[in-house]
Amino acid sequence: MKAVVQQRYGEADVLELQETDPPEIGPDEVLVRVHAAGVDPGVWHLMAGLPYPVRLASGLRTPRRAVPGTDAAGRVERVGSDVTAFRPGDEVFGNCEGAFAEYARARVDRLAAKPAGLTFEQAAALPVSGCTALQALRDTGRLRAGQQVLVIGAAGGVGSYAVQLAKALGAEVTGVCSTGKTELVRELGADRVLDYTREEITEGGHRYDLILDTAGNRPLGLLRGALTPRGTLVIVGGEGGGTWLQGIDRQLRAAVLSPFVGQRLRTLLARTTAEDLRLLAEAAEEGRLVPVLDRTYPLAEAAAAVRHVHGGHARGKVVLTVAA
Repeated sequence: MKAVVQQRYGEADVLELQETDPPEIGPDEVLVRVHAAGVDPGVWHLMAGLPYPVRLASGLRTPRRAVPGTDAAGRVERVGSDVTAFRPGDEVFGNCEGAFAEYARARVDRLAAKPAGLTFEQAAALPVSGCTALQALRDTGRLRAGQQVLVIGAAGGVGSYAVQLAKALGAEVTGVCSTGKTELVRELGADRVLDYTREEITEGGHRYDLILDTAGNRPLGLLRGALTPRGTLVIVGGEGGGTWLQGIDRQLRAAVLSPFVGQRLRTLLARTTAEDLRLLAEAAEEGRLVPVLDRTYPLAEAAAAVRHVHGGHARGKVVLTVAA
């Protein structure tokens, strides 16, 4: 099969399209014929091995997994001996190991039936970012109907889902983005849009019950200044800050400070689960959640796709097309 392979850590030029054997599957796994694979910032971090603590899980000197990628949509090719939830030919989406390939293995507890009406490309854009947005709002943020929510990075992968999901949960949503993305954020359902090149989130004295920060660079003091006295801040990811921390320092400071203030300062490490994938699929089928696709690239141009995402300019999601 054709697969994108990396043998060392580095920039996107370490990714090479090669011929390799399809993966073997275990009793509780399925082999997926990948039609499309999602690209998210986590792909870059695992490819580059940065920040360095990432390598404790992914391999100290070289990557343990040669084929990158986790988000995928496709058809089940083969099922393990203990699998009863899926059959060959089923259309599925979710997390796969080594999604940047024609075939990938997946655990059944990280897969769900592909949403009816979505293309494979749209479905591949849902798993990681969709689950992250859902869990940030519902679980960590404890969002309730009628609350004021601020989504920073509202036009990005996680942010574009967060705006839609927060509206579906009954919140009043303000989205923060750059000038060229304001119309998109309005179309996603935001009640109010802030152009961060012209206005900071604390200007005007508006306070929010929940802030979801997916952009990862504002100081904690500034974010707290935009929260209500009992509001919640949820930090998703982080960029910048050097090779050791890359923004994680904000999350660490939030965890230390939170017990001593009235506001809840939280970080999130999301998990893709079959249950949440089914909830996302239902929302997509009912039209309450629409994946925003910025660009699609062929599998052979995976390096260009990763560069584009890492550049921080994507509107929504970037996807690789693998099979017709």
